[in-house]
Amino acid sequence: MPLTDEKGEKTQDMITTEKHDIEQNGLKIHPQPTADPLDPLNWSRLQKNTILGIVMVKYFLFTYITTTTVPSFPDIQTQFDISYSQVNWTVAIPALGLSVGPLFWSSLSDIYGRRVIFIVGTVIALVSTAGAAVAETYGRYMAARFFQGFGVSPASTVGMAVVNDLFFDYERGQKLGLWVLAIDSGLLLGPTCMISLSLSLFSEKKSELTPPQVGGFLNLVSAAWINWFNAILFAVLLMLELALMPETLYPRTLMLQRMARDPTTLSPDIEQPAEPESKTPPTVTSSPCLETDMPFSLPRTKDLPFINLRPVPGMRHPKPWDAVIRFFLTFQFPVIVLAVIGYSFVWYWWVLSVITMVPAAYASYTPLIQGLLFLGLLLGTVVSEVCCSGRLSDYIVKKLARRNGGVRVAEMRLWLAYPAILLTVVGLVLWGVSIDKAYHWMVGQVAFFLFAAGIQIGNTVTSSYIIDSYPLQSTSVVIFYAVFLNLSAFINPFFIATWQAASGWTWTFTTQGLIVLVGGTLVFAGLQRFGAVLRAKAPVPSWVNPEFDS
Repeated sequence: MPLTDEKGEKTQDMITTEKHDIEQNGLKIHPQPTADPLDPLNWSRLQKNTILGIVMVKYFLFTYITTTTVPSFPDIQTQFDISYSQVNWTVAIPALGLSVGPLFWSSLSDIYGRRVIFIVGTVIALVSTAGAAVAETYGRYMAARFFQGFGVSPASTVGMAVVNDLFFDYERGQKLGLWVLAIDSGLLLGPTCMISLSLSLFSEKKSELTPPQVGGFLNLVSAAWINWFNAILFAVLLMLELALMPETLYPRTLMLQRMARDPTTLSPDIEQPAEPESKTPPTVTSSPCLETDMPFSLPRTKDLPFINLRPVPGMRHPKPWDAVIRFFLTFQFPVIVLAVIGYSFVWYWWVLSVITMVPAAYASYTPLIQGLLFLGLLLGTVVSEVCCSGRLSDYIVKKLARRNGGVRVAEMRLWLAYPAILLTVVGLVLWGVSIDKAYHWMVGQVAFFLFAAGIQIGNTVTSSYIIDSYPLQSTSVVIFYAVFLNLSAFINPFFIATWQAASGWTWTFTTQGLIVLVGGTLVFAGLQRFGAVLRAKAPVPSWVNPEFDS
């Protein structure tokens, strides 16, 4: 079949072997594409990147809603007459929704498709965000915040599934890096974007402190407009999903059998070298499963109804509760358990320590300045992704695979974990000391930059590694990742304020840095040394993603 790149042009480095496995630069690719124009792998670069952009917007809002209220903590505290610790819980409770949601949505997306789950989730997030804006009690506000997280939670597991539907494995590092950039940017940009919203109340009391350009922004009149603005963002996202996001769940195994000349040779195992080309011409036998047969009558991707409420045809579907069962079965795979729980509870959850403590650390600054101080975190996240992270990870894997006889091994992803750990440690320690010693705010910005860069690279490394370890079970491993990542974000705000009050800034954040240094190094060095052995000794998964299960 003719091979083209995303622009529709012939490629020099992607070929079809005599065995009909598709290779890129001598390495067998996964997933194997078909000649079907409805196959998401064959869509134009513009359309694939547009869909990726929509996924990134939703994943951005995934964490944006949790931290966007941080600069308005004093207003929330006054409005509901609660303590600072209770204000911190308003950040934790949507994280609980983000943690529980993937267990509910993921199997449904494997049955009814990605598009309808994205749309339904966005509607729930939109309605609950409006509810948070009008909530008159602390309990109602917390309930609305939970359903905000629950509604936007498909961005994690279903969003990752969309990325896997659209892109090959050799593009995975870069695309997952962008996907991770969205979640980290949302976490950090929320407080920055909402500075003017927080100032709306403050400006009524001290108008001389409000810059004209901020005072004119949306002409806001109450702290509730933080949530009204978020509701507007969800409404825009909903329109994008309805207009520009077709279904991407594709019955790949069935279509490969019907459209490939020799389906028995197609193997999705990317840890095996590509079959050497045979000198004997391939034999083509007649079969009722050739490409002139049923495939074009099977509704799929763009041929499905605008709002599809029936199971996507052409594949075996999981039960609605299978995501929960497979979540617990994933504990059988030690590399996934170590990578995800290690990253979440040794490394990632300190993000919430920094974010939720910024108002207390810079209490003498106005909400405007406090919001701007998050820019160091944002810049570190963006610069690390643009300059290295995903692309550099793909480059390293490509070079190491060539040295390894064309065999990709998941542990090749882990080399970037070590500089990322070092960046995170330096950032945490430096920030804690800078607050204790009242250093210039620019020292804190340098610390934020380093800390965020380390978190971004570490997140990309972890997510890429677990998917490369079990590519045919990528949905399940991402559910495992999403649950524990957000569970760590849910737990952290409950203890960080008390810990800081008891130990002080320097020792609180230095201890966190030491935990990352020692624990993170042990986890990722152990995985790099023993990961392949642990994976070989683990039981073979009894399931695959539905797109590979006809």
